[in-house]
Amino acid sequence: MTDRPNYITPEGYRRLRQEYESLFGEERPKLVETISWAAANGDRSENGDYIYGRKKLREIDRRLGWLSKRMKAAKVIDPAQQPERARVFFGATVTLADEDDRERIVTLVGEDETDPSAGRIAWSSPIGRAIRGAAVGDLRRIALPAGEKEVEVVAIGYPEAGAPR
Repeated sequence: MTDRPNYITPEGYRRLRQEYESLFGEERPKLVETISWAAANGDRSENGDYIYGRKKLREIDRRLGWLSKRMKAAKVIDPAQQPERARVFFGATVTLADEDDRERIVTLVGEDETDPSAGRIAWSSPIGRAIRGAAVGDLRRIALPAGEKEVEVVAIGYPEAGAPR
């Protein structure tokens, strides 16, 4: 992990919490029960249920540890509470236009809640870093693996307080 803060939206934090509770409260207890049943059947060295169960339990425990660390380090930021809405900050939904006038809409979110296919990009990604602090009409250069690209910030939006997300 890095020294960067683990910014996350309330919705992103809720999803991490749900996954943790599901793994810890539902999947893990069922698996422990299966492992106990399989262990009671005798020879563990050739018992597929036991061997697979132990492997799956280690995976779940590893995921629970990771989720726990990420939630502990999380700094929940509600984009609806952003006072400066004329500039791009964490949680902003931004419309960008490239040199070919192709528009792309992206929302800056935390690293644990990215989904590029849905336009949810990390605030620390190359695009996120390039457009942070920009206002409508600003031109920004983005260093991408395919080369540098210039984009213009066309629109900036934030969710309204109390609005469903």
